[in-house]
Amino acid sequence: MSRSAAKAILRRGLGLVLFLGLDGSCGFGASSSTNGLSELRWAKGPAMPDREGWAGSFCGVSGGALLVVGGANFPDRKPWEGGAKVWSDAVFVLENPDGAWRLVGHLPKPLGYGVSVTADDALWCFGGSNQSGHFAEGFRVRWRAGHLQIERAPALPRSCANMSGALAGRTVYVTGGIERSDSTECLSVFWSLDLDHLERGWRGLPSCPGSRRMLAVSASVEGDFYLMSGAGLHRGPNGEPVRDYLRDAWRYRPDVGWQRLADLPRPAVAAGILTRRETKAGRLLLVSGDDGAVPGNRGLAAHPGFPRESIEYDVAAERWMHRSLIPISRATFTAGWWREQWWMPGGEVRPGVRTTEVWRLNWGGAGEN
Repeated sequence: MSRSAAKAILRRGLGLVLFLGLDGSCGFGASSSTNGLSELRWAKGPAMPDREGWAGSFCGVSGGALLVVGGANFPDRKPWEGGAKVWSDAVFVLENPDGAWRLVGHLPKPLGYGVSVTADDALWCFGGSNQSGHFAEGFRVRWRAGHLQIERAPALPRSCANMSGALAGRTVYVTGGIERSDSTECLSVFWSLDLDHLERGWRGLPSCPGSRRMLAVSASVEGDFYLMSGAGLHRGPNGEPVRDYLRDAWRYRPDVGWQRLADLPRPAVAAGILTRRETKAGRLLLVSGDDGAVPGNRGLAAHPGFPRESIEYDVAAERWMHRSLIPISRATFTAGWWREQWWMPGGEVRPGVRTTEVWRLNWGGAGEN
């Protein structure tokens, strides 16, 4: 659905309702007769303490606090002006939803664009990249009694960044990505790590039968791993990597393998993905992301921004439902579940442009697996 079509639906009054609060919060909801869509309530949280903000950060929870680690931005000039991307090694902590972010330490090196999950009161981070290349290493970040701890975790079988992953039960899954920044083909990999048996390391699993991809969205519901959208790569006329925007969706069940699901209504490359658990059902919400509507969008100063739209997947019914007119345009960010809300720090509002904004979402019945 195009943005103009979404607006036309709202004008025709098909049941979507926009809520604007006096505190600046906003949300979207519908009655039970409107395709089962549930209410979303958005509000701004404390902004990140930086002039530009970061994309590709690791995000999670430890010690009762929200952590944002690493990422990258263009602090001097934008990429279309010849600016260089700069990676961050900073670790920021937010201990109170109405408080302020604090810089509490640094990684051993700048890093971003890997996979992060929260488990065992720690933020687990795997892979990623910086200006020197792509990496395989893993580490845990803990915030305990006002002190930062960074510990080693099992390294991935090979270096990669721009992959996707999720925690399903006690298993971390990682798939896709690229091995080098100039790669013209994505990796065909699917790995799992049992958090109860770290000594076994990562195990290789059958890859998704669909196209190889990077910047896909991944989540879990009731122990199943979901892989959606993302971008494939092919070699362009001058040898440069060119993106292929994907709409297919897949589910992996350990005792069944891969199963194809209904295609997304649109590509959602590097979108945020949130989960909601309900009785005998589950929901996945994809927030914004790059739909590929602007050809060759990298480096365009006039890019209009990513879609201000979310789309919802009903796990039980195996169908997609449209939403529209969310308050953010965003890609390459990681959401964290904290204080009974989803928190979305930073990210890109359009290619090459970061934001310091932090948004939080109250989605009735939402929660992590």
